[in-house]
Amino acid sequence: MFQSKKNIIAGRNPVTEALKSGQTIDKILMYKNASGDVIQEIRKLAKDLNIPVQYVPNEKLNGLTNVQHQGVVAYKTSVVYQDLQQVIDHTNDKGETILFVMLDGVTDVRNIGAIARSAVCCGAQAIIIPDKGVGALNEDAVKSSAGAMERINICRVNSLLKAVDTLHLNGVKVFTSEMKAGIKLHELGLTEPCCIIMGNEEKGVQQYMSKAADAHFTIPMKEGFDSLNVSVATGIILYEALKQRMLKA
Repeated sequence: MFQSKKNIIAGRNPVTEALKSGQTIDKILMYKNASGDVIQEIRKLAKDLNIPVQYVPNEKLNGLTNVQHQGVVAYKTSVVYQDLQQVIDHTNDKGETILFVMLDGVTDVRNIGAIARSAVCCGAQAIIIPDKGVGALNEDAVKSSAGAMERINICRVNSLLKAVDTLHLNGVKVFTSEMKAGIKLHELGLTEPCCIIMGNEEKGVQQYMSKAADAHFTIPMKEGFDSLNVSVATGIILYEALKQRMLKA
């Protein structure tokens, strides 16, 4: 059965048909004990299309829809994901200096939408997200972006660490913020090809991702308060990049 409510497709055959017809699917939730030929087909199609499958209790699925889901629910997305290497090549071919944003553990779709707005306004060409551990880029995220998500490349990758390797191989430096970093934001060289990693507001960038960065910087703030919303922080950083690049031009 097809569940028209919001962005959900429920049922084995509807999900299978959605995958075969090329609909953009953000992720699939599947009952952990689901079995059968159609289930195997969905798993294979999802793997081939690089769509994450999350195994959940049946109660989770029951709470998402009031129709018979048969152990499978898929989330549609309005976003068309792009290949990272192709976006790098396309950006270079246009003669633009790469400015990307990578999101590590950012789950609030409103923050993601706001980040997309700042990214477009400041000239960034792409946002890189993992296939797991990030907020679903659904209608709410697109709405929060005020149309920005339709104007920027969204690259979904299996591994953020491998994405960093790809960036490095293409001459793109990777920077991330750290409260006690010795370099202040305005001292960072943002006129060169670079990607900024932004982390979860509570936990920040994961340690292994932080270690992979080429440099760490801090956003100067008044004493006594050191907390910024991730979308606000991203906007500050990207505007600094825009300013440096405008002054250099």
